Amino acid sequence: MNVIVSNKYQSLLATLDIDIIKNINGEFEVEDLVNQFTNFYFNKMILDITALKNYQDIETLQSLSVRMDVSNIIILLDDSEIVNSPKYLSGLISMGIYNFTRNVDAIKFLINNPNTYKDVAQYHQLNNVTSSGDEGGDYNKLGLRVIGIKNVTNHAGSTTLTYLLKKQLATKYNVIAVEVDEHDFIYFNDKTLKTTSSLDLPAFIAMNSEAEVILVDLNDRGSISSCSEVIYLIEPGLIKLNKLIRKDKRAFEKLKDKKIVLNRSILNQRDIKDFEYESRSKVFYNIPYLDDKLDYQKVLEEFLIKLGFARFEDSSGEEPKNSKLFNIFKG
Repeated sequence: MNVIVSNKYQSLLATLDIDIIKNINGEFEVEDLVNQFTNFYFNKMILDITALKNYQDIETLQSLSVRMDVSNIIILLDDSEIVNSPKYLSGLISMGIYNFTRNVDAIKFLINNPNTYKDVAQYHQLNNVTSSGDEGGDYNKLGLRVIGIKNVTNHAGSTTLTYLLKKQLATKYNVIAVEVDEHDFIYFNDKTLKTTSSLDLPAFIAMNSEAEVILVDLNDRGSISSCSEVIYLIEPGLIKLNKLIRKDKRAFEKLKDKKIVLNRSILNQRDIKDFEYESRSKVFYNIPYLDDKLDYQKVLEEFLIKLGFARFEDSSGEEPKNSKLFNIFKG
């Protein structure tokens, strides 16, 4: 069942031949929608963009993308010059908002066939990303690897894994770690960790293109559009897997040919084979529970080698001495 949030296009949306569980009309703050629908189960939200107060300010949509799962929202755009500008549309895509249209008739199709980045890539302005307004170069051509780490099951550990990978990579590579739309890095007491927004991520990457690797903690909702490669994290607990499938029965179909990494996993090799058979997917790597107080993780070194970080293949295999156990009072 779907919900409709309408304003200017109420009469047009009323003609949609779809199952509706709730229909509200008017102008709403993002906070209003969050309060009404956070614990309200629905398939898709059809959102008349004029129902959002101050919708022509792209930061309003950014707030929406942070507070709600935009993969479940289809936005009906208005005909204003600002909303249809290349800059505005590119901003939507940078936030992971791919399902938008100016055609009411297209909404029913998008419910059953949601867009991927490939479907909207032509609207995404990757080059115009520098803070000064000058055109930035294609950072992927510079040999920079921008690796997104994204939770597939809720809270699968992307933040901690990004931090641990950054520590390990820093022994061999010039690496930067950044989190998107969150502020959880502060709890690691590591001032080298960075924070940015979805909207500013392309500019952040361009300004740090001298690095060899940028690790991007996408958490649960971050857009993958600025990443050259993505690691999809699944915590293979029964409850989390069942929640994932109930939310999206096609979840594993969408992950076909992606780098699926099991995190906080207690599965053995036989269990992994069973998991792959039942999910019709291929596991790229299996990471057990890790002690985040340690500076060196053998299993992560092996993971990085599999990702193609060849400098670790020349490692002597000697584990570095770890510093203070907790570092609670650091910085």
